[in-house]
Amino acid sequence: MKLRAHFARGYNRAQTMTREVRLVKKIIAFVPVALVAPVALVAPVAVIALALAGCSSADKEEQRAAAFEHNEANLVVAQRNAAVDCSDAAQCDAAWALTKRYIEQHSNTHVTRADAFSIDTDVPSSSGDASFSATRVAKGAGATLTLYAQCRGMYGPNDARGSDYAECAAKILKTQNGYVAFLKSNVSGQPAPK
Repeated sequence: MKLRAHFARGYNRAQTMTREVRLVKKIIAFVPVALVAPVALVAPVAVIALALAGCSSADKEEQRAAAFEHNEANLVVAQRNAAVDCSDAAQCDAAWALTKRYIEQHSNTHVTRADAFSIDTDVPSSSGDASFSATRVAKGAGATLTLYAQCRGMYGPNDARGSDYAECAAKILKTQNGYVAFLKSNVSGQPAPK
């Protein structure tokens, strides 16, 4: 379906270019000869430039859409990987304290609440600002710690790409993908990735 629509757009562009060339030829027919030579050289170049600009913007839009889909898939994986299991109360307490520190280091907003079950930060107020939060859910003698993210301007209406999507995605991917490694390098008995 996309391919058919792409060819249809190309065919419509070709028809538009043909009409534009005919219009330029009609205009040239009424212009004095001294002006025809420069216009005759510029007009086809202008038409070709317009056609290439149309193709270029369509290609750029397709590239942006592909990058958006790629980032969305990476964000899902990063969220899944931003969870870690700890095996006992001592290990979980140490990992939880480090989680709070990690959030404070990476969030553009301040921690508003931190208790035994969740760490929350303020909602981002400026576009492009990322904030992080975490939950601690009991699991046997230990728990599962999960890091979450949000970023103002990342999404528009209907979950469309927002004005700061690329900046937000980069911040979130870097922070969520670094979370488990940060815990492992700082907690004895190393918590296991979920």
